[in-house]
Amino acid sequence: MVDVLYEDNHVLVAVKPPNMLSQADETGDSDLLTVLKEYIREKYHKPGNVYLGLVHRLDRPVGGLMVFARTSKAAARLSAQMREHQMGREYLCVAMGETEDRFTLTDYLIHDPVRNREVVCEADEKGAKLAILHGRCIDRRDGTSLCGIRLETGRKHQIRAQMCAAGHPLWGDNRYGNGIPGQQIALWGYRLTFIHPVTREKMRFHSMPDGNVWNLYADLLTIPEDLDEKREPEQIHIREEVVQKLEEFDKFPPIKVDELL
Repeated sequence: MVDVLYEDNHVLVAVKPPNMLSQADETGDSDLLTVLKEYIREKYHKPGNVYLGLVHRLDRPVGGLMVFARTSKAAARLSAQMREHQMGREYLCVAMGETEDRFTLTDYLIHDPVRNREVVCEADEKGAKLAILHGRCIDRRDGTSLCGIRLETGRKHQIRAQMCAAGHPLWGDNRYGNGIPGQQIALWGYRLTFIHPVTREKMRFHSMPDGNVWNLYADLLTIPEDLDEKREPEQIHIREEVVQKLEEFDKFPPIKVDELL
């Protein structure tokens, strides 16, 4: 069963499992939107079609937090937050090699239909889209870097394509890196913030990855067993020194995207 972290009459926040589609496609494979519609139908005994609006997506192999709208009004307001860059989406990734302590990647991406992937191109190339992300290295181990990533733009495969172009493809990425069968891409949507579409309350959610290469950094991403401290469910389960590094995202100077277009 999918982990639902929050729900009310207007929004629903859930954790998408890796390798599950965000929305149904021609494959007919299981997708989170359909699963959550069925969850609402059964829980609230709703007859007929259940409305649930898709506000944003995660790539199929990527796991992490997603917010859905339970009304058309909520969908419109959350979508507006996405367009106006008011919705905060932050990720954890394990990149190959040793990244810089702090980095900002500013590229232009275009779809390559031959290789079926997004590639970095010149700004004046037809169809080029601006892509900006900020990164903060948390730790480095065994030839990899655990990084926090904050997006300024939301392009398809943006983190995967930009990190690859920077010489640091993600661990387990079969499309952009050197992942091998059986590996799971190390990219996770760990933090989600938005303004509630009705109450206007600031909503904050966290989710931590585990298993595979994440175990290399398990001591940083989980609360130590000997820590005798009560934590509320919505608080992040991550070591304090890691939280401090990720909070430094706020120190990045703002980038005026319109001036770069």
